Amino acid sequence: MKALLEWIRKDMKPALGVTEPAAIALACAAARAMTEEPAECLLVRENSGIYKNAFTCGIPGTDKIGNEFAAALGCVAGDKEKGLLVLEEISDADVEAAKRFIEDGKVKVEVSQISSELFIYACVRTEHDCCEAEIRGQHTNICRLVKNGRVLLEKKTRELEETARPGSLTDYTMEEFFRFAKETPVEDLYFIREAYRVNLELAKAALTSERCTLTKSLLAFNGGTDVSGDLRATARFFAGAASEARVLGLDKPAMSITGSGNHGIICTMPLYAMYRVEHHSEESLLRATVLSYLITMYMKEYSGKLSAFCGCAVAAGTGMACAMTFMRGGGFEEVLATLNNMAASIVGMICTGGNHACCMKVLAAVDTAVTSTELALSGKCISPEHGVADVCPEKTMQNIGLIAYPGMTETERVILEIMQNKKGGAKGHEETD
Repeated sequence: MKALLEWIRKDMKPALGVTEPAAIALACAAARAMTEEPAECLLVRENSGIYKNAFTCGIPGTDKIGNEFAAALGCVAGDKEKGLLVLEEISDADVEAAKRFIEDGKVKVEVSQISSELFIYACVRTEHDCCEAEIRGQHTNICRLVKNGRVLLEKKTRELEETARPGSLTDYTMEEFFRFAKETPVEDLYFIREAYRVNLELAKAALTSERCTLTKSLLAFNGGTDVSGDLRATARFFAGAASEARVLGLDKPAMSITGSGNHGIICTMPLYAMYRVEHHSEESLLRATVLSYLITMYMKEYSGKLSAFCGCAVAAGTGMACAMTFMRGGGFEEVLATLNNMAASIVGMICTGGNHACCMKVLAAVDTAVTSTELALSGKCISPEHGVADVCPEKTMQNIGLIAYPGMTETERVILEIMQNKKGGAKGHEETD
């Protein structure tokens, strides 16, 4: 069971901005790092989920958005040694250089496949060099490096699987997750404090940013204070503020889980609100967070890292809802009831990329989670004979994941087509705003 802690430790990573633009920048930085010559052109190929999530997403430290700018900036100034913080040290001069790179027609981004399998290929060409880098499976998993046809790094299929999945969470049961969260020595969970420090700093940054317009309203809806006596309003504020700061590209990291900052935010910030509003102990908060993380990670094993449904609301929202029930003293049966209530409600929410719309999905997840846990704790839940829930909780989580992939593959294609049809207008904004 100790392996579960290692799963969480491995998965918890600070990420600057939405993780998909960061991963794009990382791949481009890794390719460019193989040459000392200035880049003359850049080609990037991505799976549909990467492309969609970065389409209109804010780039940290800039007022720019999108795939092309993330790629160009990573090529011009990214530091591949910093992982998802690849753009942490960029300057105004770097931003201008990336802008010129795009305006000169030297950056091309293509969709390689409609798939939930995370894939990024970057090729940097200079006068004498051709440098290629690939990322697969996880946002930071650089699995192939090639310079002028000579392979410098290549992870075999087995290595890729071991890097992406050190064992499998699906070998465990929901009851084991529950017992682990309840019984693990609390001192082993203190590393999770860092997730709260990072995500709270991100939410705080939203308050002072003129760009974070929703945050100001969420604060007003909560009586003008961050913590009120209203759990829903407080949870909406903390989760919404952190999410808005992240998707708009404020220069503060989020603590991601399953490769997503918004997943990390939803898994934690509503729990922090409950901790503050209802005066729970820190131990209760940390234990609940373990359950939130594990349920989210389990569901993502089936849905894939990137898919057509909103994993933030559906997977992380479900994990967080079950953790709320746990924090309030609910037993295993109440947690299962919460899972069924979430399976009956929010499943099917689509993902339209990492952008300002994510904030609305975060708010919907918070509202649904609070309702689901309140019903469960009063002995009410949707019977597993209805909808996609099952008498076996592991099967319920598997069913939810399978709806995303392969179930919504055609939905992903349609979403992508809609976004690409908008690109004539979005492209100019993406490159020059």
